[in-house]
Amino acid sequence: MGPSSLGFRNADDVKEISGLLRQLGVGINVVAPLEASVDDLKKLRSAHFNVLLYPEVGNMAADYLMKNFDQPQTKNLPYGVAGTKEFLLEVCRLAGISENILKKEFFSVNSNRSEWYSRSVDSNYLTKKRVFVFGDATHVYSASKVARDEFGFDVVGLGTYSREFAREIRELGKEFGLEAIISDDYVAVEKAIVELQPELILGTQMERHIAKKHNIPSAVISAPMHVQDFPCRYSPQMGFEGSNVLFDTWIHPLVMGLEEHLLTMFRDDVEFNENVVPSHLASEGQSTVSVSEIDLTNSEVFWEQDAEKELKKIPFFVRGKARRNTEKFAVEHGFTRISLDTLYDAKAHYAR
Repeated sequence: MGPSSLGFRNADDVKEISGLLRQLGVGINVVAPLEASVDDLKKLRSAHFNVLLYPEVGNMAADYLMKNFDQPQTKNLPYGVAGTKEFLLEVCRLAGISENILKKEFFSVNSNRSEWYSRSVDSNYLTKKRVFVFGDATHVYSASKVARDEFGFDVVGLGTYSREFAREIRELGKEFGLEAIISDDYVAVEKAIVELQPELILGTQMERHIAKKHNIPSAVISAPMHVQDFPCRYSPQMGFEGSNVLFDTWIHPLVMGLEEHLLTMFRDDVEFNENVVPSHLASEGQSTVSVSEIDLTNSEVFWEQDAEKELKKIPFFVRGKARRNTEKFAVEHGFTRISLDTLYDAKAHYAR
């Protein structure tokens, strides 16, 4: 219950969760309001229990069915790896299915790659990223927990425009030690973002505009959204495949690891200079960097053996840049010999 045509990736979520339910042997009576006809609505009272995916839309109907037809409803949202597992356990209990069905084989068939990727990424550049979360209550509630518990992010701000769920989101804010923003005023949201200076914004299309204005990485997680938020590919937010999509969507905007190291160390290098026109756009203009500036090697600078050995540990495709930058640093500081300390000092200098 709850998915709608204008909901964020709702159709893909329904497909993902329906597949998981069928694997458990649970039949689907009606999907409402998405895809539902008037005749379908007559079938609602025939269900043994209701799966409530989006409380903003389906909560009143689910409560009515529980009160008048004794139909229980799910409380866990299948968002993120942990949320999906808790949801499946809850479904098993409501359907009278043995939880033994959720064995290793079940999860291997419905594998999520986000766990593997999160272990493979340098944790120094993945964890403790400062994140601001805003949108509808369902996605803010779930995304905040996934950001903290599964990605290792620091949620520094959160809020919703869904005033009817203000109490729940305020309680969530207290759990994070934050004062939740309950507002549909984008100016107030932008003010909070500017004050908090997050490294990533998870929000609606409006927060994406704010992020672009302030040069902050962002990802859309909630309606209202733009046509670009409806990709051609299968792209759910819920379930195990949804966990993979969340990882791709949230992590890829961030600058991490070797990329960050290279951008800082070589930002003044000719090939990274912002005034240099890319080679495939040569007709658009000419580089302002002269040949003499490109050749930074000074024949009078001598490399000590330890420094030369350390230099060889740098990947070959950037070793030449590291050598030129180090020699430039040495010349500018009046050094005639490059020691191990000089190499490290040069690295620190260009990383600032």
